[in-house]
Amino acid sequence: MTTGLIPGGQPPDPRPTGALPQQRREPAGHAAQHVENRSRSSVITARAAASFEPVGRSVASARSFVRDTLQGWGFADIVDDAVVLTSELVTNAVVHAGTSADVLCLRSDEGVRIEVADRYPEREIPLQGAAINMGSPDREGGRGLQLCAALAGRWGVEYIPTHKTVWFQLDLPARAVGTRTAGPALPSDLLPLADSRVRVAVVQVDRTGHIAAWNEDAEDLFGYPAEQVVGKPLTDLAAWPHTPGTSTGIAEALRLSRWEGSYGIRAATGRVTPVYASHLRVRDTAGEPSTVCLLVRDHERAVLQTPLRHPASDTSSGSEGQSTDPFEVFIGSPAPDDLDGLLQRTVERARDMLDGDSAFLLLATDDETELEVRASTGLPSARQRFARVPVEAGPGRYGSARMPAVHDDLTAVPGAVPLLNGTGMRSVVTVPLKVEGRLTGSLGVAAEAPARYSNEEALRLQFAADRIALAVESARLGELERLRRGSLSFLVEASDLLAGTLDRDQTLALMAQMTVPTLATWCAVYTIADQASEPYLSYVLHEDEELIDGIKSLLSKVPAPDPVPTPGARVWTAPGEVAHQAALRSSMRSLGLSGSSTRQVTPGIGPTLATASAVGGETVVLPLVARNRVIGMLTLGKPTDEHFRQEILELAEDLSRRAALALDNARLYSERTAISQSLQRSLLPPELPEIDGVEVEVIYRAAGEGNEVGGDFYDVFPIRDGAYGFAIGDVCGTGPNAAAVTGLARHALRLLAREGLTGPTVLERLNSAILDEGARSRFLTLLYGEMRPQEDGSAELKVVCAGHPLPLRLRQDGTVEPAAEPQPLLGVIEDLELYEQTVTLDPGDVLLCVTDGVTERREGARMLGDDGLADVLTTCTGLTAGAVAARIMRAVERFASDAPSDDMAILAMRVPGLHKD
Repeated sequence: MTTGLIPGGQPPDPRPTGALPQQRREPAGHAAQHVENRSRSSVITARAAASFEPVGRSVASARSFVRDTLQGWGFADIVDDAVVLTSELVTNAVVHAGTSADVLCLRSDEGVRIEVADRYPEREIPLQGAAINMGSPDREGGRGLQLCAALAGRWGVEYIPTHKTVWFQLDLPARAVGTRTAGPALPSDLLPLADSRVRVAVVQVDRTGHIAAWNEDAEDLFGYPAEQVVGKPLTDLAAWPHTPGTSTGIAEALRLSRWEGSYGIRAATGRVTPVYASHLRVRDTAGEPSTVCLLVRDHERAVLQTPLRHPASDTSSGSEGQSTDPFEVFIGSPAPDDLDGLLQRTVERARDMLDGDSAFLLLATDDETELEVRASTGLPSARQRFARVPVEAGPGRYGSARMPAVHDDLTAVPGAVPLLNGTGMRSVVTVPLKVEGRLTGSLGVAAEAPARYSNEEALRLQFAADRIALAVESARLGELERLRRGSLSFLVEASDLLAGTLDRDQTLALMAQMTVPTLATWCAVYTIADQASEPYLSYVLHEDEELIDGIKSLLSKVPAPDPVPTPGARVWTAPGEVAHQAALRSSMRSLGLSGSSTRQVTPGIGPTLATASAVGGETVVLPLVARNRVIGMLTLGKPTDEHFRQEILELAEDLSRRAALALDNARLYSERTAISQSLQRSLLPPELPEIDGVEVEVIYRAAGEGNEVGGDFYDVFPIRDGAYGFAIGDVCGTGPNAAAVTGLARHALRLLAREGLTGPTVLERLNSAILDEGARSRFLTLLYGEMRPQEDGSAELKVVCAGHPLPLRLRQDGTVEPAAEPQPLLGVIEDLELYEQTVTLDPGDVLLCVTDGVTERREGARMLGDDGLADVLTTCTGLTAGAVAARIMRAVERFASDAPSDDMAILAMRVPGLHKD
């Protein structure tokens, strides 16, 4: 039974009639006629269907299915609406109803019909015209039918005992597929005028605003050959009509993704040629952005001007009582698409309407306590955008922006309109912009003469403000939504970058680079080492690198801001005051008024004035609070006369919280790393002793990031005159716990060996010391020996190998053999019976001792092993001890592509050959 709603009809009776599932009960009246027309006139020319399981990912799959289908049919104009509606309806089916969803797309000559069926037929639907609450649009579910009513040309719901189907139809626009805009055929006398040959200047501007390309038509239009202008800033040629700083400037327009409007180009003759321009921001394959500017003479603007978004109203003579949109009358048609353009057009029209000398428009903050300057004309540059004034500037109706006000002479009531202080304006009329009773802004017109305005002008201005208030608020909300979406992306990227490093200096650099130039023109980061320390200027960044040193110098003369933990941005006036004083002193020196030496000082003035201008605007400080302690301050600044908008400050506050935690984490990591490395270095032996007649070389690699010492260790030390002890061992495991046993073993060996004990006794007592550690004890493999060089050039070694890989002896003839026998390892059993073995190294022989990190080096199922190590050692005949150790390490590293996962130590001792040494 059909219970769907057809726009313009009456709601059908939703009650079941007992009819068969295949039968339809036709709604009465006009609605029934619509259903018949739809079913008779629609000829299905293509169809596509898909089913989706009741899982969350099905919603994305359904969106992709509908998008691909409609784009394949060439219906790109309605893809977005179709995808939004399908997403909501499939969500209702698979998420909220918990059933599978069947999606059917039908193409006809009228448009596209999409049906979404689920298996939950008993759900009620709200009926159009009935007094049923459709729910809040902010709640998670139930928005599908509301969106159908808002976006679809026709829609409805059909029930059968096993299914419920929601369908909607989207009509195609009345133009050919792929055509963005089209106009009717016109008689020749109605076509726009142009010269016999229309010249379109194509100018490409690089990311810095300098001209990179200049075509022949540009040469003809403006008289400059390409070689004369390429490399110069376009701003040198552009005659921008707006008051500087009060609207989009030429430099800002060149950075926008798309811009269209009028300005002038100074030709080679010196005259300004009015042009109409269309700018498009592009990037090349390397990602380098640039702006392509198409320019025609202003009277030929029809060549480039974007057509109206809506068709003009019928102007036939037979129409009577034709209504004219008051908004278009005031703003003009076409209205600007962007908020800044709309506000600037508004103040210019308001000024002209009341024949004023200046006009301004302010927008209210969300809490309606302050107004931000967003557009002005005829005011000095000091009245920059985003300067804030209170809504309630004084007592009474004339002190509030919520009511219309007329001031005959501002000199009689100083401060009545703070924005106009010091501007020379005498009379002013201001009116509020309100939407549904809520203050959204204030529009004002001022004149230099007193008593220019009366209540009549206030009524005219209020009428205009009422016509534009809704459009302004809609554009403002759209801008806020875009800004918030961009803010979320910015914060996500910032969090990823900050989480990707634990280096303090890199964290400071990232903080600054993320704020400049996205949030501010310059920034400075102060850090506080501890609660007893003063803030320290740690990092400064400006979008112009040449000004960084000057800002550092200037800030060094200013006491650091107080480390107040109160959240939010607070204004810091000290840098601006010092900058103003520095600029004043520089100006006086340039004029010779300082009373100092008359030496030439002019060349040094430029950087000082530039620095003063760079920090002369609004400066705010945000605390960096982590773990309930202020660890620094983030300072953001603007150049002279510029202010921060509230949304930027809120974004900066969010960033400061993330940056503070990242900075504190980096600090803690640096402190703990320094402590760890200091303790680790204390476990390493001092420099190897010089042994007459024996070369000794050690290579040590600890596994794990930031580790200098692990479970492997080595030592070579003098015992008594002519005798030296050497050891190489491996504690079970890696990291700090293994390193603790390493320190115990190394120091115990030295102490016990110097008591005159034999090798087996030394190891037995070390075994007892390890077992005394109890739960902290770990078993240990150890190769310990005593070496005594002999007068005949050989060296006598007494060796004990307690569970350690056997030492290998390389003879001069290239043969390799073990130099000891295996014995029990330490730290496992109490009563050990160890013995020592005597080995004599002849001249030219090498003794190689390694830990199991060398022999157990793996690549998949392959392992280097004892045999592999012996094969490498056979190639080391005739090499010094250092060369032997280096060749072994290279062979180990090349054996596998992965980084070593175990500690490694290599100890090589060689008795030099007599014939060589």
